[in-house]
Amino acid sequence: MWPVPSPSDLSTTPKAVDLLRSATRVFSSWPALWVGFVLAHAWIIFQAWVFGGQILGDVNLYEWWVRNGMNTGSWPVLDYAWVYPLGALGPMTIPALFTESTVGYDWWWMGMVTAANAGAVALLGRAKPHGRAASWYWLFFLVMLGPIWIGRLDGLLAPIILVALLIAVPRPALAMALATVGAWIKIAPGAVALALAATASNLRAFVRNVVLPGAAVCAVVVGLAFAGGGQANVLDVFGEQGDRQLQVEAVAATPFTVARIWDPTIKVEYDDVIYTYEVLGGGADLTAQVLDVALPVAALLIAALIWWAARRRPERVGDILLVGAAAELLALIVFNKVGSPQFIAWVGPPVAAAIALGSRSQGTKRTWFVPAVGTLIVARLTMELYPLRYGEFLGGWWFATSVGALRNALLVALLAGALVRLSQLAFAHRVPTVTS
Repeated sequence: MWPVPSPSDLSTTPKAVDLLRSATRVFSSWPALWVGFVLAHAWIIFQAWVFGGQILGDVNLYEWWVRNGMNTGSWPVLDYAWVYPLGALGPMTIPALFTESTVGYDWWWMGMVTAANAGAVALLGRAKPHGRAASWYWLFFLVMLGPIWIGRLDGLLAPIILVALLIAVPRPALAMALATVGAWIKIAPGAVALALAATASNLRAFVRNVVLPGAAVCAVVVGLAFAGGGQANVLDVFGEQGDRQLQVEAVAATPFTVARIWDPTIKVEYDDVIYTYEVLGGGADLTAQVLDVALPVAALLIAALIWWAARRRPERVGDILLVGAAAELLALIVFNKVGSPQFIAWVGPPVAAAIALGSRSQGTKRTWFVPAVGTLIVARLTMELYPLRYGEFLGGWWFATSVGALRNALLVALLAGALVRLSQLAFAHRVPTVTS
């Protein structure tokens, strides 16, 4: 995707060109990639320990839910309503099976997330034609985002999304099953499921590759819920989310957080039930209610646009799937009244998959270069916002507020760009095929 420049391009000596080519070969090798993987994850884990509870606080909450279930027999979903789908209990329980200490649970959690990402990188690095370049991009993106992703469920979701996108065209049924499993852990991989459904070539393919694998996974999860006595709570996660107010980091909260600089009547308070800071007031409450409707409507409208683009340009279905998945994932952030920083981990997989699978003849570099750079900037601004300047952001300091506003504006721009590209594919004039 990014070829080695020629000597005339570099205006330098052949020796320098040979050195550059040698460096490119080294960094394209598996040993170099795995050294980079280890260094990147070691740095991220070190940062997680430095920031302590800011990063691992949710992991400690995961442990509490699981330990309480083990000790009392009262489990989330099975015995009471919960903020996560039932599938989230699976990864939360695994570390508790191997250790009895909180520190040990933290280490097992981060090791599990690292192992999941290693599997994704192993597949990404083998993708043709630019898997190694995509792998370096993916590692750089995670370093830019900082440690937040490794201390949340989203650290597992990101590799799931990435793998599902990599195999979506050759193995759509497997990709759908994987995306559905991910959605039962946390909703984000459902965006990939929507894109897969919208790009199915016909009704038979839709049933075979979307309905059957998705239904099979759902049947297993719901069956487990019924077996554990949790049938009354298995869908309560949607009600739990509906009760939430506008989170202070959310994209739609930006006008309120900016106005706080000069308007002391705008309040941000901590919700000690769901452990988030929320903007309070009539305007913020109304915005949260509007977003409850806007998010599913936006997801369905984007799915319709993906469907039309796939009908119009079936020869570009792979590109449409990646752009469509990116648009759906960005919509889940932009139209969400929750704006947790770990959500940004969802944005990197479509870009990494596009770099890995793209070709020059299809204009991949032209389509994805700006989004790739923009996504890296968004990741870096997110780390600056959380954990580095989160206290300042909550306090309404102008610089931290500006960082949050810029990050959110870039997310809106990335979504707009994805929609423009989808529209170009959906409504561009098709060149008729000339036969001799």
